[in-house]
Amino acid sequence: MEKPDETMTTGVVATLLKFVRKCMIAVLSYGPMPGHIAFIMDGNRRYAKVRSMKEGTGHRMGFSALIAILLYCYEMGVKYITVYAFSIDNFKRDPSEVQYLMELMEEKINELLEKRDVINKVNCKINFWGNLDMLTEPVKLAAQKLMASTAGNTGLVFSVCMPYNSTSEIVNVVNELCAERRDIAHKEHLGNCNGHAANNGAHSDISVADLDRHMYSHGCPDPDIVIRTSGEARLSNFLLWQTTFSHLQNPDPLWPEFSLRHLAWAILQYQRVYPYVEQNKKLAKKQL
Repeated sequence: MEKPDETMTTGVVATLLKFVRKCMIAVLSYGPMPGHIAFIMDGNRRYAKVRSMKEGTGHRMGFSALIAILLYCYEMGVKYITVYAFSIDNFKRDPSEVQYLMELMEEKINELLEKRDVINKVNCKINFWGNLDMLTEPVKLAAQKLMASTAGNTGLVFSVCMPYNSTSEIVNVVNELCAERRDIAHKEHLGNCNGHAANNGAHSDISVADLDRHMYSHGCPDPDIVIRTSGEARLSNFLLWQTTFSHLQNPDPLWPEFSLRHLAWAILQYQRVYPYVEQNKKLAKKQL
């Protein structure tokens, strides 16, 4: 049991840290703030390994870091957060590790469903991007339930990519678009048979907008910043379509170590290059 003096000290420290955090956010808000930050949460296994922790501990600590970052982003006014939680390539790992990760996903998703403190605080809408059919049935059902229960929320939009890779997303887009065009062609054929005028191939060309419409990310702006922790400078097949003008950063901390000061530094780095990024966007639009 804590002594009264210890309790008072803890309360004073917490109040001071909250004040410092508010000051830091106020300073950052004077510059251009990102609307969408994407994270490649790299380093959970290494975090546990270098500390001789039990296997899986790194992923649990990584989840705690994720919740903290979500709350910090909400306080900063960042509207969209996307994370690379589980790559399709991760299924190639040891089956026991994959099974553990599936169980952990189910546990944490159900935890969010039952203890809605974080979701309610940020009025969070949660999406799952990826081929959900590849998940175990309990994880798939839990993910679908969480999406349905937060669909009407209008605050922070949190998108979890699992199981996902960009190649699979683009293939899925092409398949959906082809099916859509076949359906249109079939209806036009029936219309011609019934004496209606032909459409003269008006739907034959495929535009970038058509592809965008079928992306998992449809309705979300492209990320302003992509952060991959652990110092790795690879996208690893993550949001390749959406990151043309994103500012890519690869800070050294492993994901469980990533904290408010690292997030603040990432935003400062983004603000430093913001004019250059915006200039490139404008040039690209002129060339279209």
